[in-house]
Amino acid sequence: MTDPNQKLSVVEKVGYSMGDAAANFVFMTMILFQTNFYTDVLGIDVKAAGLILIIARLWDAFFDPIMGVLADRTQTRWGKFRPWILFTAVPWCVVMILAYTTPKGWNPSSLVLYAAVTNIALMTLYSCNNMPYAALGGVMTGDPNERASLNSYRFISVNVAQFIVGGCTLPLIAKFSVGHDRQYGWQMTMTVWAVLCLILFLITFATTRERIVPVVQEKRPPKQDFKDLLKNSPWIVMFLMTLIHFAILSFRGGALYNYYHHYADKAALYDWVQKLGLVAPANASAQGGILEWLGYIVHADRSNLDNSNVADVANSFVNMLGTGVTIVVILLSPALSRRFGKKAVAVTGFALSCIGSLAFYLAGPQDIGMMLGITLFIAVCYAPTIPLVWAIYADVADYSEWTTGRRATGVVFATIGFALKCGLALGSSSFLWIMAGFFNYDPKVSINAETIQGFRVCSSVVVGILFGVCTLLLAIYKINKNLTLQIADELSKRRRNIATRHEDPTVA
Repeated sequence: MTDPNQKLSVVEKVGYSMGDAAANFVFMTMILFQTNFYTDVLGIDVKAAGLILIIARLWDAFFDPIMGVLADRTQTRWGKFRPWILFTAVPWCVVMILAYTTPKGWNPSSLVLYAAVTNIALMTLYSCNNMPYAALGGVMTGDPNERASLNSYRFISVNVAQFIVGGCTLPLIAKFSVGHDRQYGWQMTMTVWAVLCLILFLITFATTRERIVPVVQEKRPPKQDFKDLLKNSPWIVMFLMTLIHFAILSFRGGALYNYYHHYADKAALYDWVQKLGLVAPANASAQGGILEWLGYIVHADRSNLDNSNVADVANSFVNMLGTGVTIVVILLSPALSRRFGKKAVAVTGFALSCIGSLAFYLAGPQDIGMMLGITLFIAVCYAPTIPLVWAIYADVADYSEWTTGRRATGVVFATIGFALKCGLALGSSSFLWIMAGFFNYDPKVSINAETIQGFRVCSSVVVGILFGVCTLLLAIYKINKNLTLQIADELSKRRRNIATRHEDPTVA
């Protein structure tokens, strides 16, 4: 039996991280831009778009536990989880392009149906790929510190992908749209991202290995796995925390896009990007270079910015700066985890993110510097929690094995995935419904002051409250640093004893 505490090579850690980087080209596009794509590009009614989002993601959420059962019972020469990453790579690429393609000449009802079918198909493939991927991290090593390190690599790559998506998607769409339309710009940009996803998935499959396997394969009904979870109090807490946590991400992403495009003063944004050397007169010819190619040059006059890309460029730079800071601070996660424990770091990070989000409400339309400063503060506070929360999920799987004697990594991660997808669904849909129901949001008519105030409230106050709820849930999570080390040590001894008895039945 391979030692589950084996150290992982840098190549394997980097290779593993590529899989979640790929997933984030879908995930972050969904978080940051999908609501706007459906309402402003595909032309779907706000309430219908909200319904499509919640149906597709709830289906994905309900499918995750099924996927977990399938993955736990998969037996191949490549392991349980790696084959799923390989076999979903090409379908993922194709459906990702279709999901952001606008059929020409279709009536509104047909477009709604098309959006629903392609979104559900994409979310199903996401589950078939990303749930086994997440579980894979729990069986590559049993060492808690190696897991924290592995997840740090993973989330550095995730944030590099998020840096690219948040910083390059809108400018690329604007670039590809020149001479065509916004719909063509979306299709071409997502084609670039889809091909990149395919390459990254193949790298993950080729470079990773599964090491923790049950010495004796138990045959037990799937319902037993779920019964075990209901007795697992850390799983219950993390399930609820994940539900709210990922609702924050999709809610905040939809709100911030509109915040920068409608609340932030465009002249102030223009002045800011001008200081970065990213503006040119409206009638100036293309300057050439990578920034021009990526669509980062604002060709407009300060007095006429309504139809310019100034908000796209400014929003993208804010995204990139926040993500860049996140990448740097994530490097501190393993050291912070070893020093204080995952729980303590996560509680502190979420509490400070709550404070920062509430403070975001104080920024006026022209306070671009304040917006940026608070964004960077939240990034610094939130960044260490990103890999540690996922390492906590592996600890929950260990806790389940420690208390029941049965390991069900796939089901633990699948049910966490269920909460994650439900959270995403509720976050995106509730943002649209809150805006339509309380602030009269209708993208087909001019945005009024009431709607703009809604973008401001949703971007700050609502997000801050949700971060506060997550903080309270993490505070009552009972697996602290000492218990984590105890569980890891006892499970390691238990596995060695079982392996020894399996190899030599005469050993007591």
